Amino acid sequence: MSASLSGSPARALALFGLLSVVAVAIGCGVAAASGVPPGAWVRNPVSWCVGALAAVLILRLAGPRTRLAFLAAAPVGLLATLANAGQLGVHRWLDLGPLHINAAQVLLPPAIVACAASSAGRARPWVAAVVMALLVVQPDASQATAFGGALFALIGVSRLSRPLRAAAMAAVGVAIAASWLRPDPLAPVPEVEEIMRLAWAVSPVAAIAAWAALFGAVGSFAFIRTPGAGSRALCAYAALSALTPLLGPFPVPLVGMAMSPILGLWLGAGLLAAEARRAAVSANNPAASAG
Repeated sequence: MSASLSGSPARALALFGLLSVVAVAIGCGVAAASGVPPGAWVRNPVSWCVGALAAVLILRLAGPRTRLAFLAAAPVGLLATLANAGQLGVHRWLDLGPLHINAAQVLLPPAIVACAASSAGRARPWVAAVVMALLVVQPDASQATAFGGALFALIGVSRLSRPLRAAAMAAVGVAIAASWLRPDPLAPVPEVEEIMRLAWAVSPVAAIAAWAALFGAVGSFAFIRTPGAGSRALCAYAALSALTPLLGPFPVPLVGMAMSPILGLWLGAGLLAAEARRAAVSANNPAASAG
């Protein structure tokens, strides 16, 4: 099964879609059973559909300029959050009309995939450093930890000398530690950050199924094989995003009532599949790699 999936970016993307929609459906069911108004949970399936459409378009149309756009969008978007009023001194969101978007959760997954591409070149360390610094300033320990995990994966396979790799990893570790030391006064919202506790209260079977679907979706990125460490880095990011809510009041991706992680993971999955498709086309037709 893994061979056929890794040989087809579209099939691997569909696997993520299947497992993620199960996670989203369980989360919505738990929210509805817990008395959460439909207006709060209906946005998740809508976000899933929008994200799926965006991922398919990225798979079919993305090229080198798409990578650069996502690479630039992450630091610009995070910087824009600091101009917002924020909540109790925490700045993580962009307001787009009626939508309250967590910029990091939407922009980091595709930026991580873009960082893994060889075309990122010399821009990669600068983008990574600016993004990590902004996550500490926001502050957002969950996204700083998840992004740091992705950077560890990328640094580990980089062409840097061993001392430089060690220094880079140490710098990432210091930034992650600093993000956890910043005060975060926000109280958890039950259907967002504590959705797994609600799931257990509704039914232990629902909680177990939610965890299984969530980590199945995260693991599906491993089937989207790219020349670099993009799939490994995205897996690390998504897994840590799913685990950090156990340590603090952070949204549970896919299962919690939050649109941003759903959109972001779809964008990351779509760009990762596009990278895999582009690599396959280049392998079969080397002249196409210049296109």
